[in-house]
Amino acid sequence: MARVLVIEDERDLTKLLSYNLEKEGHESLVAFDGPSGLDAARQKSPDLILLDLMLPKMDGMELCRTLRKESHVPIIMMTARKEEIDRILGLELGADDYVTKPFSVRELMARVKALLRRSHQSSSAPRVARYGSLAIDLDRYIVTVGGKRVPLSSREFELLRVLMQSEGKALSRDQLLEKLWGYEQSYEIDTRTVDQHVARLRTKLGSESRRVITVKNVGYRLEID
Repeated sequence: MARVLVIEDERDLTKLLSYNLEKEGHESLVAFDGPSGLDAARQKSPDLILLDLMLPKMDGMELCRTLRKESHVPIIMMTARKEEIDRILGLELGADDYVTKPFSVRELMARVKALLRRSHQSSSAPRVARYGSLAIDLDRYIVTVGGKRVPLSSREFELLRVLMQSEGKALSRDQLLEKLWGYEQSYEIDTRTVDQHVARLRTKLGSESRRVITVKNVGYRLEID
């Protein structure tokens, strides 16, 4: 059972999501505006957050930005806006997934399940893997470069972990989609999403971004030598 925080001001939708989460065996927490959602996230330590973009008092973008400075909790952003710029901006701020309204509750529950599975997944790899000045702490979900902590979203961390565990072998974009999202591609998710996450990961890794190598006509690999 996981603790899922729903931050959404549409009360009927909140009830629907809470019902389905509890039906899946999860504990459901709710908040109806940005500040109360932030307080709940800080005080209740949820395992995952469903976050509406348009919230009273503090919008979802600002809330996501604040949460990412404090936590790696997985975040799925929900919005009625369909413009790609909003989707990309939400992901750049640290959201791990993104759905537009109206959405299939069944598909959303599948995304919740996949994201929770990845965030709790145990690994047989060493506790801390080091490559040059890059250090990856698999137990605490912490990445540092030159001893300085790198603020990655949980999806970006998983991307780095998956590339690391491929032991220098290239993974295709389709393989990365399957490993990181865990469900069939849809109109919301395609290989461009992988490229966007890789681009943000490289930016955040700074001097160690050279380790995330593009393999032409294949995908990506991590330089571990």
